[in-house]
Amino acid sequence: MSRARQPPLVTGISPNEGISWTKVTIRGENLGTGPTDLIGLTICGHNCLLTAEWMSASKIVCRVGQAKNDKGDIIVTTKSGGKGTSTVSFKLLKPEKIGILDQSAVWVDEMNYYDMRTDRNKGIPPLSLRPANPLGIEIDKGRFPQKDLEALFPGMSADFTSENFSAAWYLIENHSTTSFDQLKTAVVNLKKQANKKNEGSLAYVKGGLSTFFEAQDALSAIHQKLEADGTEKVEGSMTQKLENVLNRASNTADTLFQEVLGRKDKADSTRNALNVLQRFKFLFNLPLNIERNIQKGDYDVVINDYEKAKSLFGKTEVQVFKKYYAEVETRIEALRELLLDKLLETPSTLHDQKRYIRYLSDLHAPGDPAWQCIGAQHQWILQLMHNCKESYVKEQKGKDIFFPMLDLDSDVRPSPIGHLSQTASLKRGSSFQSGRDDAWRYKAPQQVVFVEKLTKLVVSQLPNFWKLWISYVNGSLFSETAEKSGQMERSKKNARQRQNDFKKMIQEVMHSLVKLIRGALLPFSLREGESRQYGGWEMKSELSGQWLTHVIQTVRLSSESLTALEIPNDMLQIIQDLILDLRVRCIIVTLQHTAEDIKRLAEKEDWVVDNEGLTSLPSQFEQCIIHSLQSLRTVLDCKPGEASVFQQQKTQEDVCQISIGIMQVFIDCLEQLSTKPDGDIDTAHLPVDVSSPDLFGSIHEDSSLSSEQRLLIALSNCRYLERHTFLNIAEHFEKHGFQGVEKITQVSMESLKELDQRLFEMYIEFKADPIVGSLEPGIYAGYFDWKDCLVPTGVRNYLKEALVNIIAVHAEVFTISKDLVPRVMSRVVEAVSEELSRLMQCVSSFSKNGALQARLEICALRDTVAIYLTPESNSSFKQALEALPQLSSGTDKKLLEELLNKFKSSMHLQLTCFQASSSAMMKT
Repeated sequence: MSRARQPPLVTGISPNEGISWTKVTIRGENLGTGPTDLIGLTICGHNCLLTAEWMSASKIVCRVGQAKNDKGDIIVTTKSGGKGTSTVSFKLLKPEKIGILDQSAVWVDEMNYYDMRTDRNKGIPPLSLRPANPLGIEIDKGRFPQKDLEALFPGMSADFTSENFSAAWYLIENHSTTSFDQLKTAVVNLKKQANKKNEGSLAYVKGGLSTFFEAQDALSAIHQKLEADGTEKVEGSMTQKLENVLNRASNTADTLFQEVLGRKDKADSTRNALNVLQRFKFLFNLPLNIERNIQKGDYDVVINDYEKAKSLFGKTEVQVFKKYYAEVETRIEALRELLLDKLLETPSTLHDQKRYIRYLSDLHAPGDPAWQCIGAQHQWILQLMHNCKESYVKEQKGKDIFFPMLDLDSDVRPSPIGHLSQTASLKRGSSFQSGRDDAWRYKAPQQVVFVEKLTKLVVSQLPNFWKLWISYVNGSLFSETAEKSGQMERSKKNARQRQNDFKKMIQEVMHSLVKLIRGALLPFSLREGESRQYGGWEMKSELSGQWLTHVIQTVRLSSESLTALEIPNDMLQIIQDLILDLRVRCIIVTLQHTAEDIKRLAEKEDWVVDNEGLTSLPSQFEQCIIHSLQSLRTVLDCKPGEASVFQQQKTQEDVCQISIGIMQVFIDCLEQLSTKPDGDIDTAHLPVDVSSPDLFGSIHEDSSLSSEQRLLIALSNCRYLERHTFLNIAEHFEKHGFQGVEKITQVSMESLKELDQRLFEMYIEFKADPIVGSLEPGIYAGYFDWKDCLVPTGVRNYLKEALVNIIAVHAEVFTISKDLVPRVMSRVVEAVSEELSRLMQCVSSFSKNGALQARLEICALRDTVAIYLTPESNSSFKQALEALPQLSSGTDKKLLEELLNKFKSSMHLQLTCFQASSSAMMKT
């Protein structure tokens, strides 16, 4: 049971004081084992866990919240250690308010000034606001502590814009050392500021004072006249006459001047109309100018003219102006539609897209043109990808295409296919004729060309798409110099709201890319419903390992290009998964093709033996494996961000089984070669071009080898494989990171030993059985009887014949491989001695001469092959001698010795082969 961890201890914080939202670094001990272990963080009693970033067990970074306490401890709580303690504290400072006209190192928002005294938002220019120094004298900040002032004036504020404003607090804080005379000056300044509010109305009255006086006098005179006439009576007839005279005079004047006045009014109206046309010709000519500038593409001029017209005539009540302005709006609406069509038109450059978005923004187009452009670009990329697939699928079904240069749309980036065709031979092993290399080199499968084209398409289009989004996020679509802050803020707000939508767009592009590649190369990895949308390829034969390696390189380059755009890794993880599956498939396919190449090695055996009794077959097998592993080097190596190809248990097991299968294929190849003659070699599994006579016409130069010689050569090869080749291959497997190498080696060794034993038993059967079978007829030739025989004169011919046959076996084995001689000879001697022992034990009785003859022949054979005796053969000879009567007289012993020496002397030349050093003996 593990011991609980110590509680967290905070020993330091930097800085140790600051205002709210200050970024601080907390240091201490036992601050957690990871981000998930950190469950609590408070500073001055405020929970700061939301902004905390766990760096290590001794370091945490966070931001201080708006705590109630001005000073307090830093408490860290973890799952593993519980609630901790602190040896330091943090002091929370209250931020000093910056006046509107005060100098500041940071930006202060002046657009919306909030008057807390009237509780209203005032959208007025900064210069019309209350000054930061209302007294108009020099401010001298006192040294009174803020806490003391707050305690002295509870609930009050020194801010003169606050509804709880305290003048005393303001004077103590800002003018504690100001002299009395300066304060009197401040009072005068305040009075002047108060009187300025009435200056406008007073000046207006002063300017028209004389007019007011004249009007007042006239009104007074009329009033007095009315009062005086009220007591008098005026004659009605006189008044009536006066009125008649005045009417006739007026009518006469109208008659005399009516025509002149009419012409004058008409001239004045014409003059006024011309003046209006001249004065407002900008508006009257604007519709035509807009049409002309749109045709020329001068959209900036149109926008500037529209902004000017809108500011001048946007709210006019004059009917003529309203009519012309409505015509301008009609033209501008048509321009908006034109610009939107151009914006959504594909293909288009990023520069043009930004330009059209700015135009539409300046024209106050409805909706969000930038987001519409992003959506259209997204759909266009997806459509391009699917069109690319459809075109190549149709092309594949129509005909086989040769790509001599593989120049895909004259891309400036070098084509990996072209590079592959120039630097790598695509023949597997060495089974293809060199004359076919050129044709094979330039014949690229449609799936490979499709992947090349598809990845190039995505890599060329996605950067502009991503940059368009980044410009949308940071607001640079509308202004590169931050002149249009309102539009930028709206853009940023919209971007934050649509961030998840754009993430889904990127993921959809990545998913389409990966599934289209899977449909072309790994159709079995698609779900059933996706095969029709992303597949459709004719899989006549699976791609070779070389082409899969090239595809992996292509996808890797694409992944690196997308990573350089700073696209989040979680969006690109699906590409890494695709690369991993392609790498696994490439390894399996390459190993499977290697097994096929190794199966063809049987057709390449020329049976030419070197000094060690080996043919070129083991070396060809080893080179084939090494070449295969070297071709997988780039696939096995892990690029940044990639996982090991052997991380999955199933992959390890599959590769292990295929590797074992490769070794077993070669073992079967050896058995096939050693047990079947040339005409019986199975070539049904080979392609037509590989099994053609001209390809392997010169392989079997020596067709005079017997089946026994082939067995010996195969045994020699097996011996070399066991001691060298298989160990070297295991070392290469480990060097390339293969898993389960011990199992591969163990199973292969066991299978090889089984083959070796079968071949050895077969050879012994071929060679030992005739020798053993000739012993009994030779012994009893001429009606020989152990009970009735003459005195021995030497070793009989049957034994000499058996020895000659054994010598022939020795010569045959020595010719192939001298290392096999002890093993073969020991086994032959065992068979002969066992048969001789059986024959001696079957004899019912021996005469004296018969016993001497039998002992002579047994001893002669035993002494001759003494170098190849084994415990089994020694036991057989011992049993044979024990079955004979013992020699009783010295004369018999002497005669036996003389006859043995005579035999050895007479057959000295033949028996030379049995005099090799016994150190070469080899246990069976």
